[in-house]
This record gives sequence, C-alpha cells and structure tokens, in this order.
Amino acid sequence: MNDEFRYDNRRFVIGGIVIAIIAVFIVRLFSLQILSKEYKEQGDNNAFLNKTIYPSRGVIYDREGRLLVFNQPAYDVLVCMREVSDLDTLAFCQALNITKEQFDKRMADIKNRTLNPGYSRYTEQVFLSQLTATDCAQLIEQLYKFKGFSTRLRTIRQYNYPNAGHLLGDMGEVSKKDMANDDYYSRGDYIGKQGVESFYEKELRGQKGVEVLLRDAHGRIQGNYMDGAYDVAAVPGKNLTLSIDMELQALGERLMTNKIGSIVAIEPSTGEVLCMVSSPTFDPHELIGRQRGANHQKLSQDKRKPLLNRAIQGTYPPGSTFKTSQALTYLQEGIITPETLLPCTHGFVLGSLHVGCHDGTTSWTVVPAIATSCNGFFCWGLYRMMGSSKFSNVQQAMTVWKDHMVDMGFGYKLGIDLPGEQRGFIPNAAYYDKVYKGSWKGQTIISIAIGQGEVTLTPMQIANLGATIANRGYYIAPHVVREIQGVELDSLYHTRHYTTVERRYYDIVVQGMRNAVLMGTCRSANSPFFEVCGKTGTAQNRGKDHSVFMGFAPKDDPKIAICVFVENGGYGAVYGVPIGALMMEQYINGSLCEASEKKASDFENRVIHYGDTER
Repeated sequence: MNDEFRYDNRRFVIGGIVIAIIAVFIVRLFSLQILSKEYKEQGDNNAFLNKTIYPSRGVIYDREGRLLVFNQPAYDVLVCMREVSDLDTLAFCQALNITKEQFDKRMADIKNRTLNPGYSRYTEQVFLSQLTATDCAQLIEQLYKFKGFSTRLRTIRQYNYPNAGHLLGDMGEVSKKDMANDDYYSRGDYIGKQGVESFYEKELRGQKGVEVLLRDAHGRIQGNYMDGAYDVAAVPGKNLTLSIDMELQALGERLMTNKIGSIVAIEPSTGEVLCMVSSPTFDPHELIGRQRGANHQKLSQDKRKPLLNRAIQGTYPPGSTFKTSQALTYLQEGIITPETLLPCTHGFVLGSLHVGCHDGTTSWTVVPAIATSCNGFFCWGLYRMMGSSKFSNVQQAMTVWKDHMVDMGFGYKLGIDLPGEQRGFIPNAAYYDKVYKGSWKGQTIISIAIGQGEVTLTPMQIANLGATIANRGYYIAPHVVREIQGVELDSLYHTRHYTTVERRYYDIVVQGMRNAVLMGTCRSANSPFFEVCGKTGTAQNRGKDHSVFMGFAPKDDPKIAICVFVENGGYGAVYGVPIGALMMEQYINGSLCEASEKKASDFENRVIHYGDTER
C-alpha cells in the first residue's frame, strides 16, 4: 500500500515536471515568434526586404513663377550589420574617400543605442547620407565587393538663386525629438529645420511608399512579393508658390551688403510679404549636402549672427516711425484734434525733464508734426493722455493706450507662417506699477511716445504698421506663402483685422506722411513716378543710432508698404529712406532707372563698421 502511494506520488511529480517544461517551451516560443520584435525582424528579413520609397519633395516658386527650390538626386549608403562579412575596410574607405578612423567611428555610432535607439543588426542603418552622384560613383561600381552595404536613391534640395536663405530655410537629419513627435520619421530621414521648409514640412514632404521584395535562402532578391500586390506608391509633396518677388529680394540683399539689419516689404491689400531681407545673410547652397554640418557650425559661431532672421526675430526700438501710432491714438481718444497746437521748445520740457528735438521753438498741429518728426508734439500728447480727466487714473489711461497698440499689431506675434517669430514688447500699467511701485505718471514714461524706452518691435511689425496706414485702418496677417498646391491657405491670411481707430484719422496721418516726403524728413524718397508716403525713425541705441524708414506707395492705391532698419546707420534719412525709395521703385516699376541703379551701386558698396562687438 505504501509502495503504491509512493509510486503514485512520483508519477504526479514527474508528470508535473514534464507539463511545466512543455509550458515553458510554449511560452518561450510564443514570446519569440509573437512578442519579440527582434525575432520577427530576423524572420521577416530572411524572407522579405521592405524597401522605403521616398517621395519627391514639393518644389517652391516665387510670385512670378520663378523656380526657387527644386530636388536633385543624392544617395544614402546603408549597412545591415548582420550581413557584413569579409569586408576590405581599406578598399571601402578609398571608394568613399573617407579615413579608417571615420569608418570606425561611424560604425561605432550606429551600434550605440544611446545615439541610435532604433538600432537592430537585422535592419538597414544609414552609414552616410546625402552623397552626390560623383561622391558615390566609385562605391556603386565596386558595391558587389562589400557585403552588407547598399545604396538608396534620395533627393537633396537645390537652389536657383543665392538669396532668401532665412526665408526658405534648410533641411537636416531628424533628431530624437522629431522622431518622438511624429512616427512618420525614421533615423536618417530629413526634415525642414527653418523657414518655409520647416513651417510647411507636412505639405512639402509628401508620403513615403514601400516596395516589398522577396529574398531566397541566401538573401538574394528574387523580385517583388506577390507581383507587387503589397507595394505602396509614394505620394509627392505639394508645390508652394511664395509671395516673394525674388528680384526685389535680391536687390534688398544687395543694398544691405556690409550692413546689419532688415528690409521687409508687404502688399497692403493681401498681407503678402514681397521681400524679407535679414543682413548679414547666407547662401542657401551652404546648407545642403555633406558640408551642411560644418557650414552651419561656422555660421552659428559668427559674431554677426547671420543665422538670426532679424526681420521677425530682431526686436528694436521703433524710433519715430512709432509716432504715427501715437497720432492715431491721440486723435481717436480725443486728446487732440487735427487743429490742436502743441508746443516744441527744442522738444518736451517739463521742470527738469527735457526730451530734445531738432525743430526749434514753435508749435505744431498733427500733420506738420508727423512731417517734421517733432518729439515735443508727441511727448505732450502722451502727457495729456496719461493725465486726462477722461480716465479715472493713469493706470486706466495706460490700459487704453496699450489696447490701441495691441490692436495695431504690436506686443504679440502677427502670426506669420514662419517659425521663430518674436512678439516685441508693449508695456502695460501692471508693468509700470511693478517697476515704479505704483508711483508713476505721464512724464515718467514719456519716452514711449517717440518709440523709445521699453517699446520694442520687429521690422515685420513696423512694415505691418505701414500696411495698416496704407489700408486706412486694417491689416491682413503677413504671410510668405501665396498658394499651396491643392490646399486652402489658413483663414488668418484672408481675414481683415480692423484697428480701433476710425478711418478719418488714418487719412490725417497719411497726409502727414505724404508731407514728410514732400517737405519733411523723407524728402529723398520723393519719386517722379508715384506718390510716396513715409516716416523716418532714428532709434537711439547704446552705440550709434539705428536708421529706420517706414513708408508705402502709391498714396491712394498702395501696392507696397516697407520697413528698412539699418543698425547703427544714424539718422533715418541716411540709410533707411534712400534704400526704401529704391525698393519701392524696383517693385512698382519692375526695374530701376539709370540714376537709381547708380544709387543702388553706391549703397551696395557702403560699409558700416561695427567693430568687434557681438550683435
């Protein structure tokens, strides 16, 4: 009885062990064949090769149909670590014109899961990218010698013009963050890094395709699996037409040679950006191909900051161009009328406070005050507004002032279709309460009346002010893309944004700007071809003043509004006005007359010396 009991126990124990072993095998097989990504990759790669088909990226035209950006063939060199064997490293390096050290480092980087999280020895990895046909020709001829290596046809961007580098942007290899944010991308893919290439990445990139190839037991390609039944065709990216006039852009870059600053021109009726110059600039050809990294590093280390798009990222005191917004505010709030006389005793004088002015001792109404750029007039206007009985206190007056400024497009981003736009700064009552501990009044902040003090704007915002005045009270958000193939533009770029100032007051400011060209500070902008309206600005700075011009033309049928901002250029009439006049003539007439071309050559050759100061 006891023997049978012990036998039965052994039988159950042995049976349990057998069942446990079988269960372990089943779980392990399930894990390997169903759950394990690596095992699946190994199995799939033994039988299939999924070849990615990259779409053609959309091309880019200017407003006149000129081809700006297109694609040209390039090659990536790929490696599948599992298949590398009997490699003649020296011959391989010679074929690619690289050193043994470069080869070893690249192979190590590919295997480093910290640098390459998606690494698998069973899948192809990018060894080198963006090789031209010339760079890759010798390797392609000898590729049969190098088991595990292959090439993949790609495209890289090419440019017809050496201009508009900031606006067009560039392409670079995707980062970990890019791949984490969008599963469309894999290691070795390219993405728009700046400018239009970045903002319109999803429209330009298209959709990848895939070709499923069948392998035999030796890894040789036998053709398309199921005669291509599971292949997916690539979808080309959409073409873009920009609002930029490339001839105008090229002239602007010429005129800003050896200067630091920006030119922005807008078509007032549509908000389309006609040119966007940031100087110093760079040739977009520098940021393509294998030399992109080295050239980008060189540009990023340049003290003049050529990679900074000053048109939308540079924030500056707007100087006297800002007086137009003050005139509009004072008129709308009833602080002045068109007939109000305000004194200028060599500027604004109140007790020990003195804001200087070049005008001498007289009094002005608003139209000649704009024409002569009288500091005293606009300072007295702000002083009156901050102390007006219309408001319960200075904080309320400041809030009304700030609301008008914001509604004119200041203090916040305009929403241009480019990455990196800055908002500038418009102070409010809370800001001054904090700075002055609640004890402040009009004369405390008087410098904001003439575009100094805490106020900062981007050149784009100053140009947009010009467009708003040209339209007599509204603007459309500035944008650089005019048309996307088969896609509607964002409604923001069709919507009129009306300010809080009545049209009749804009007519008064327009007359002041016209008089500035006829008999005031902008006389060198006067043209025999069309009526120009303008306003100079001399923005104070730690060093030499900045030279600023804001204007538009023609007066009653405006085609172009413009801002010219030249750092350390001195008075607005020295650089800003003549450059702005040349740009308007080029756009409206389609070319420069002989005399204007001589002026353009003169400004192209002028050099402003900035010393070694980092900017």
